[in-house]
Amino acid sequence: MPILNEERHLAESVGAILEQDWDGPLEVVLALGPSQDRTDEVAARLQAADARVRTVANPTGRTPDALNAAIGAASYDVVARVDGHGILSPGYLKTAAVTLQDTGAANVGGIMDAEGTTDFERAVAVAMKSKIGVGGVKFKQGGAAGPADTVYLGVFRGDWLRKVGGYDRRYIRAQDWEMNFRIRRQGGVVWFTPDLRVTYRPRGSFRALSRQYREYGRWRRVVAREHQGSINARYLAPPVALAAIAIGTVGGLVRRPLWVIPAAYAGGVTVGGLAISRGSARAVRVLVPGVLATMHLSWGWGFLTSRVRLTDDVQRMSSNTPVA
Repeated sequence: MPILNEERHLAESVGAILEQDWDGPLEVVLALGPSQDRTDEVAARLQAADARVRTVANPTGRTPDALNAAIGAASYDVVARVDGHGILSPGYLKTAAVTLQDTGAANVGGIMDAEGTTDFERAVAVAMKSKIGVGGVKFKQGGAAGPADTVYLGVFRGDWLRKVGGYDRRYIRAQDWEMNFRIRRQGGVVWFTPDLRVTYRPRGSFRALSRQYREYGRWRRVVAREHQGSINARYLAPPVALAAIAIGTVGGLVRRPLWVIPAAYAGGVTVGGLAISRGSARAVRVLVPGVLATMHLSWGWGFLTSRVRLTDDVQRMSSNTPVA
């Protein structure tokens, strides 16, 4: 578990692991970054209460460093990644182990089940579970079991983690997608099954959501640049939409008909947001269009403005980039 500033959800997340219906040995390795809240205190209490909880240091606070440190300290042949704000469903580990055995896959994963505790988080959850929000992503919306490009979090065979060299520490974001690409390139299978479900706690403000999706777009372009053939139309939709809106907005000052482009987008996310949030509380429904626009445009801005070069920029940013 890569952990940084997870005071709010860490105990719940670890508790869901320790309560799994699992017959074999189990350990939880917390890779602790330099948190600015009481995360370390929560981790210490969890470790004192249960000998299966261990900690390792992650001085950089970066996700791939945390994951590699935890994997290096792991004792067993099956390694499950869990985030500090993710809650495993009952039977998750047993189902994952059986799926690994039955499919021969290198990595299996399931559904990122976004579930909010505030009106804003619930609005984000609605958007994340919709095609208008994130496209046709199996691990956010569900679908039939089978091979996939990537999955949420992942439960791995340890030998495959060693074979591909673990997570590439240069990828501050998108490190899961990038490693799954390398697994598939070396002949391994990444397998999705809807029988695996993890409750995910969304970001709690427009600012935090914008930063998250800007970083997603920024680093997804890095993956596309480094790995030819890893991009598709779904990833290009947000930057194309942002560029069209910008052209329509600025161009409309000269040719007023161009204003139809941003107007059409605004109308589309409003109508679409109201449609996908049908049945939600009024306070949630009011927020969903703004959440959709924030996700789309922040992702697009991150993609279009990405200037990350893995050889130099990552080292320069390593000291001040927090875990997602």
